[in-house]
Amino acid sequence: MSHLPTIDNLALRSRFLHAVRDYFYRHGFLEVETPVVIPAPAPEEYIESIGAETGFLRTSPELAMKELVCAGAEKIFQIGSAFRAEERGRKHREEFTILEYYAVGWDYRELADFTAKMFASAAITATGRAPLTYQGNTIDLSYVEYVTVDEAFQKYAGVSAFAADADGSFDERMVTKVEPNLGRHGLTFLMDYPAARASLSRLSKRDPRVAERWEIYASGIELGNAFGELTDANEQKQRFDAALQFRAEQGMKPYPEATDFLEALRKGMPECSGCALGVDRLVMLLADAYSIDEVRI
Repeated sequence: MSHLPTIDNLALRSRFLHAVRDYFYRHGFLEVETPVVIPAPAPEEYIESIGAETGFLRTSPELAMKELVCAGAEKIFQIGSAFRAEERGRKHREEFTILEYYAVGWDYRELADFTAKMFASAAITATGRAPLTYQGNTIDLSYVEYVTVDEAFQKYAGVSAFAADADGSFDERMVTKVEPNLGRHGLTFLMDYPAARASLSRLSKRDPRVAERWEIYASGIELGNAFGELTDANEQKQRFDAALQFRAEQGMKPYPEATDFLEALRKGMPECSGCALGVDRLVMLLADAYSIDEVRI
């Protein structure tokens, strides 16, 4: 028989999601739903999608939500299932719940500030307490720090992030040296990834060596990923083509081109920022659960 979460944890999850929705509604966001089965995922170098009879199960609702932004939506959010192949472990499942949101006119630092306040508000509402205790570690949700990727690598891995990216050791050093030290006392925003790891984010006008991208951590656990969104359709297509080539070289499954998204981007996308948070991991923290299996069916 498969493991089932306790009713108390399911009730906590329900209270948290209710509080999250309420926070977004109070801040003028429109809740949307986009298709789970899509014609083409965003080609990512280390994420595999799951095929469906008529397309693919979405790895996130990102492309469809950005199409809505291109069509005039200014502040939107969505809570729903996403799927990634061959992901199974304490913090991973092939099917998981994602919270994704976009705000036109906000830069990625404004989105980080909103995210910290949203999570703290919803967490306190759901649990009735602050600070949180996770696996013996105290997390003060009012404590928020912003650390650049290079600063974190210099401090915890003893090497520049740019050097680690160049010599191929970036991912190993991130997982073994950097991440365990992030969010030890509160929330840590890991900012400004090397440009080669920009994904769908734009490059910084202040420093073109880095991208306007952050990830949020608590107690060493990555909770989400955010971008100052790339709005240049030509550059986005070049990045997609490069990712598809990498996937082909690695023997990963081929994807068709995300034509609907690229067409929407060519028509024009306003300056905006967007974030995706892993709901199961957020509830893990609130429930002091070791595994996401303890907080979802």
